[in-house]
Amino acid sequence: MAARTARPMRAAIFAGAVALTAAACSAPGGTTGAGGPKDSAVVGIAFEPDSLSPLLGYGKDGNSKIFDGLLAFDADMKLKPALAAALPTVSADRLTYTYKLRKGVTFSDGRPFTAADIVFTYRTILDPKTNNASRTELDAVKDVRAVGDDTVVFTLAYPYAPFAERTVLAIAPAHIAGKQDVNTGPFTTRPIGTGPYVLTGWSKGEKLTFTANPHYWGGAPAVKKLTMAVVKDDDVRATRLRAGDLDAAVLPPNLAAGFADGAAKKTYKTYRATTYDYRQVTLPSHNKVAGDPAIRRALDLAVDRQTMVDRILEGAGKPAYGPVPTDSPWFAKGTERRHDLAGARKILDEAGWKPGPDGVRAKNGVRAAFPLWYLSGDKLRQDHALAYASDAKKAGIALTTQAGTWEVIEPRMRTDAVLAGGGSPGDPDFDQYLMLKSSLAGDGFNNMAQYSDPVVDRALEDGRRTDDPAKRRAAYDTIQRQLVKNPGYTFLTHVDHLYVVSDRWETGAGGLTTQVEPHDHGLGSGPWWNIEDWKPKGAPGAAKTAASAGATGAKDSGGTAQ
Repeated sequence: MAARTARPMRAAIFAGAVALTAAACSAPGGTTGAGGPKDSAVVGIAFEPDSLSPLLGYGKDGNSKIFDGLLAFDADMKLKPALAAALPTVSADRLTYTYKLRKGVTFSDGRPFTAADIVFTYRTILDPKTNNASRTELDAVKDVRAVGDDTVVFTLAYPYAPFAERTVLAIAPAHIAGKQDVNTGPFTTRPIGTGPYVLTGWSKGEKLTFTANPHYWGGAPAVKKLTMAVVKDDDVRATRLRAGDLDAAVLPPNLAAGFADGAAKKTYKTYRATTYDYRQVTLPSHNKVAGDPAIRRALDLAVDRQTMVDRILEGAGKPAYGPVPTDSPWFAKGTERRHDLAGARKILDEAGWKPGPDGVRAKNGVRAAFPLWYLSGDKLRQDHALAYASDAKKAGIALTTQAGTWEVIEPRMRTDAVLAGGGSPGDPDFDQYLMLKSSLAGDGFNNMAQYSDPVVDRALEDGRRTDDPAKRRAAYDTIQRQLVKNPGYTFLTHVDHLYVVSDRWETGAGGLTTQVEPHDHGLGSGPWWNIEDWKPKGAPGAAKTAASAGATGAKDSGGTAQ
């Protein structure tokens, strides 16, 4: 996601479906997947990042494998020390955070990690010349400085309540990244970090290969070779998993179901991760139809969210009424929208959008029609887009669904609707600021709909600039209620993530686990979020306790995971 922002993870380059199908008989790099060496694992993911540099946004939410942050999230999404020796000491006014650093940590090239690397990383990200789309997430940082080699002090401009959660951000080595162009240098694709794995190769659109870092401060991983196979097409990913080419893969519900019955159930286990990952439709302000408030409000009522959950997600998710899931303590009760086609038609009638001979409405000679793009190869997005278009048609709004890569879609986002995704566990600021702040309209994948509402803008700042729980709750309650009155996006579903894994791995008595996940799921999410703790079944040390392995509420399936 990914705590993650509303920015979709872009696919830089993908191998064609024909090539991927042909490769289904052999694993990446000659590794034989589930039948391969006991100390190797091959995982199938749908997307890859544009860059592996923390300075450009990679690893900002933790679990990057190549890097570590000052802090990390455990299985229950609680903060724990990583490169820091302990949780930070916070001043009474909540403006100063002091971190003591873990001793004896080195980067994978053997050079020592120090406080200077922390200072370099944060100052570089905050530099306007750095192409980091998430820079505003660190707006609260006024200064960061080193005190010797083992202490770093952050001074904030205002008391930013979730600041400690921001310090899971991956740390880059100043002695390498500081000596090259931050935006285009070789570090962006050949990084060096302190994490449990070292990148050994990256074939864009095909695979990323890693080897275990034998000098990792947390202990050398038992999985010595890790391959992340980039397989864009859901069907191809499932085929490769069934062929034994992959040890694990993320799959949509209909394909994951095929591994939960019969002989497959004895060979594979399915894990279900609850998430903040939503699917939404952007309604761009610069489109004269999609930007009309009556069209937006009508679509918000016309969409049948529960049917999408039942038929598209097969129950693996829940209706979405905004970025905050309905089971989150931050959700504003009463903002649920029922499916009300009659109400949608009434809104359009009163606004002057009258049905034409073909059933499509028009106003002042303008037809209620616009394009809706979705990412090619993504079955869930396609199904959501088609269902949304079908619901819209019943209200008299004609949407033309089209598939494309992000390279095709991005230039059209200003005027065309997009079936997008986003979501970040944790603090509501993580999702909402980048998606809704008017000053970020048109800033890459931030505020894709170019939404602008002064009430929302004020509440976003109010929620960000105080650590008073009551004031923060009031601010985010205001935002969610304003999105009912003035939606710039139609939120559809929150999607649970399903993973199928060969039943030859464990982390302890509780088996493999998942965390609450962001939208961006791939390298750092899934049951492999702690792959550095994986061991082949029966291997010495594999039976450590579930507590030490970091068990969560997610269970292996037969379909009973939570």
